[in-house]
Amino acid sequence: MSEELFPEPGWLSEEVKTGTTIIAVTFDGGVVIGSDSRVSAGESVVNRVMNKLSPLHDKIYCALSGSAADAQTIAEIVNYQLDVHSIEVEDDPLVCSAATLVKNISYKYKEELSAHLIVAGWDKKGGRTGLRNIEWFAHQAAFCYWWLWEFLH
Repeated sequence: MSEELFPEPGWLSEEVKTGTTIIAVTFDGGVVIGSDSRVSAGESVVNRVMNKLSPLHDKIYCALSGSAADAQTIAEIVNYQLDVHSIEVEDDPLVCSAATLVKNISYKYKEELSAHLIVAGWDKKGGRTGLRNIEWFAHQAAFCYWWLWEFLH
C-alpha cells in the first residue's frame, strides 16, 4: 500500500553512469588536450577535482583514464624515460616516441594494468596526438580522439 501512496522515483532505478572522458585535438597551430576531473570508485565519486592531465616532457602531455594508480605510474615511468632519452640525444623527444613508450608499457603489462592514455604534444614536426593503449596503436589525424571509459565496460 505504501508503494501506491509513495511511488519510487524513476531516478532511483536508473543505472549510474561513471567513467572518464579524455580528448585531444590537433589543429594548424598546435594541439589541445582535455579531460573531466571526476574520480569514481564503483558508483561513488571519491574526488571531484583530480587533474587527469600529466606532463610527460616539456611540450608533451597525456590524458589519463582507468585506474588512477596505474595511469599515474605509467605517466611517471614515461616521464623519466623521456628525460633520459632527451639527455642522450641532446634534443626534445617526439610525441610519437612518448606514445610508443606508453604503448609498450601498456602492452607488456596488459594483464596487470587497467589504464588508458592519450598522448599529445608539440614537437619539431608540429602539434600531434598519439592514442596509445592496450587496444589501439598510434593514430594521427586532424580530428578529435576521445576515450569514454564507461563504454569499455
